[in-house]
Amino acid sequence: MSSEERLREKLRKIEALYAGAATAGEKSAAGAAAERIRRRFETASRKEQAEEFKFSIPDPWSRQLFIALCRRYGLKPFRYARMHRQTVMVRAPASFVNVTLWPEFEELSRALTTHLNDITSKIIREEVHEATQDADEISEPRQLR
Repeated sequence: MSSEERLREKLRKIEALYAGAATAGEKSAAGAAAERIRRRFETASRKEQAEEFKFSIPDPWSRQLFIALCRRYGLKPFRYARMHRQTVMVRAPASFVNVTLWPEFEELSRALTTHLNDITSKIIREEVHEATQDADEISEPRQLR
């Protein structure tokens, strides 16, 4: 199994976890998991008032993931005029955002970031230089008084 296939499987498992999948078959059915989460959002929307949430996500890949996740569940992410590009606004029930949307996003983002870091390190090691660790830390030179 390639690293991309492993990542895809991990993302499906994370979504299944937040969808409340009970059986192994449910855990492997990503479409069904997304539908269960959309139903959870609709139920929360009927029970509680939508609130406006402001998210600041500076990393463009994570922001792209968050916006896609919102859209997947029927939310409409937006930004007011003159807001920074890293800002994403969402109107949704607080319970849905706090229990499902944000925790799922954090796990998905962590998985994607790890994958991207691994790929980047591998390419740098193979094509630029094998040493990819951070720069050495040394003492500052003494200052004259």
